[in-house]
Amino acid sequence: MSHDIRKIAVLTSGGDAPGMNAAIRAVVRTAISEKISVEGVMHGYQGLIDKEFIPLYGSSVSGIIQRGGTFLKSSRSKEFRTPEGRAKAYQNLQDESIDALVVIGGDGTFHGAELLMLENDNYPVIGLPGTIDNDLFGTDLTIGYDTALNTVVDAVDKIRDTAGSHDIIFFVEVMGRDAGYIALNSGIAVGAENIMVPEEITDVDKLIVKIEQDQRKKKTSGIIIVAEGDKIGAVEVARLVKERMPNHEMRVTVLGHIQRGGSPSCMDRVLASKLGYAAVNILKEGRWGVMVGEMNGKITETPFDKATKRENSFDKSLLEMARQLSI
Repeated sequence: MSHDIRKIAVLTSGGDAPGMNAAIRAVVRTAISEKISVEGVMHGYQGLIDKEFIPLYGSSVSGIIQRGGTFLKSSRSKEFRTPEGRAKAYQNLQDESIDALVVIGGDGTFHGAELLMLENDNYPVIGLPGTIDNDLFGTDLTIGYDTALNTVVDAVDKIRDTAGSHDIIFFVEVMGRDAGYIALNSGIAVGAENIMVPEEITDVDKLIVKIEQDQRKKKTSGIIIVAEGDKIGAVEVARLVKERMPNHEMRVTVLGHIQRGGSPSCMDRVLASKLGYAAVNILKEGRWGVMVGEMNGKITETPFDKATKRENSFDKSLLEMARQLSI
């Protein structure tokens, strides 16, 4: 059953992720193809409150599929977290005669989207998973995750050259405040000697034993990947290890926001395009309140409340595999 959608708005919220621009492009051009007009919302949910709407046309999204970040800008809005802020945002959508909203972001974005919908007569909102953390349930991959992984692998490969040249152990901190997917998969890809993630209790004693074993095997350098959400963090882990092994050279590298930037990979561009296209068509068919994802090559629709419950299965067996491969 089709739904009468004549105008939609699209915004990006929370941390930026490579591929967000590709997703915006897909939403805009699919909508225009379906005779639906589009408004862009600058600065995320705060832009909804401040009424920062700009009309978008096919030409508006020309030449952006290869660009990182989000040309609509992003922010974290404290005001939108209040019922009063969301009521103002809804009124602005009504004033602009906007029939539905497409949001691109992570769990915080979807939590806000669900509240906006529920507090305002089931107002149509649909979400696209744009986050490098890959921590949403209902999609195999989130937009930006593949690019972030490639960024980490490229950086760590370069760090390993220096580690080997100077017999240094590098503790490399990667993003992943609540989920260790970037750490796990980048760690496997770079052949890290150890991987530390939020899903597992940090055991410095075990880490030191592993380093000592490596030294007995004449392995004088190494890479230890630490997710930023690890219970104590890379700087503290390195400090604790250095206290016990004062004669070994150690360094800490925090990759930080470099992981969010850069031109999106082919996989992220294709995924973003698929999901943006699907979102508009799902709205047309009269469904919303869901995150659009892809699992096993098929488009999925996951209710906002389920998508944000962090039920993605973290495969700890891969940690064991990584340990065996690092001997």
